[in-house]
Amino acid sequence: MPLIKKTDYDYPKWLFNGHLQTIVPSLFRNPFTLPFERERVNTPDGDFLDLDWLRQGSKNLVIISHGLEGNSQRPYMSGMARQFYVNGFDVLNWNFRGCSEEINRKPIFYHSGATYDLDFVVHHAANNYDSIYLIGFSLGGNLTLKYLGEKRERNPKIRKGVAISVPLHLESSSIQISKGENILYAKRFLKTLKEKVAKKAVFFPDEIPVGTLRKIKTLQDFDDHFTGPLHGFEDAHDYYEQNSSLYFLEGINVPALVLNAQNDPFLSDKCFPVKFARKLDDVWMEFPKYGGHVGFSPRKREDIYWSEKRAFEFITGDL
Repeated sequence: MPLIKKTDYDYPKWLFNGHLQTIVPSLFRNPFTLPFERERVNTPDGDFLDLDWLRQGSKNLVIISHGLEGNSQRPYMSGMARQFYVNGFDVLNWNFRGCSEEINRKPIFYHSGATYDLDFVVHHAANNYDSIYLIGFSLGGNLTLKYLGEKRERNPKIRKGVAISVPLHLESSSIQISKGENILYAKRFLKTLKEKVAKKAVFFPDEIPVGTLRKIKTLQDFDDHFTGPLHGFEDAHDYYEQNSSLYFLEGINVPALVLNAQNDPFLSDKCFPVKFARKLDDVWMEFPKYGGHVGFSPRKREDIYWSEKRAFEFITGDL
């Protein structure tokens, strides 16, 4: 029964709700300075991805995927990278298309189900390692779980996966983030997404109808007009239905952990499928009451973040 009922996360009492637990680490946590080495790789379709490596000759590699409008150097990414690097792992933080401060070469962007890029990264990295572990945050968590559950040939070196603050059901989560006070998060994402679209439309005016931007009021609008059609889906609903990792969990056959806080303002009720979790053989679900979205701040400032501690325990331990 892979449903973890007890959790040892103890949140800082001054971060007394899900919004504070989300916003404070996002805005005020500093990234760690680590000896990353950047590699640019060309994708099979003529685009590129920027990869940030931490290498120390380990035979174990952790590949970490960021969230919506994130990048490889966000504090939650460098924090997770540090936890594994100081404990002997090699680490690869990778940037989705268009997320490494340079416009990518194709009209497409990244999206929640673009597992072709994650697969490419895994195979690019695999030759030098005996074991590979995948970690994803938010959108990157959905990408990670979908990839692990797809009916495809995956590299046999993949041992485990961890998904943190993951919108298992994309459509209801898109609606959730546009409700009430949560709309502030959606507007922040929309601002940078619209800026990217406007910049890219200069190079791809036929593929990207930049005039449509003025109609975009919600993330679902954006997915309806841009994410969906640009990536081969009919609309937002089709995009959500084809890419929600909830529908791929039964296909996962390596140990995987889903770590979602119950007070996460981004997540809908469908992101906490308790009854479904009991039917799964290889997917563990842990739903602490507190933590916010990609939060999980420690009680003491000098301690590591609880999500980093928990991911490390799951990957290195006996589950």
